Amino acid sequence: MFPCDQCGACCRNLKLSELYRELDRGDGVCRYLDGNLCSIYQTRPLLCRIDESYDRFFKDSMSREEFYRENLLVCSQLKKKEI
Repeated sequence: MFPCDQCGACCRNLKLSELYRELDRGDGVCRYLDGNLCSIYQTRPLLCRIDESYDRFFKDSMSREEFYRENLLVCSQLKKKEI
């Protein structure tokens, strides 16, 4: 399972990816972000589900470990940007 620390950095930077346009409330922040947590966590879109996204779209092109490593790298970059 992806080691998310629930910082909310990814949900505050949706403007960086066209994939998340529908979730953007207009300022780059997810319309469902409540503090640092997702208000629709149980029914969040597939794009927001790291493990399920891997299984559906990436398992044939990279290992799960690589996928996690890439996501954690972006996560770290987003956190540095917000500090």
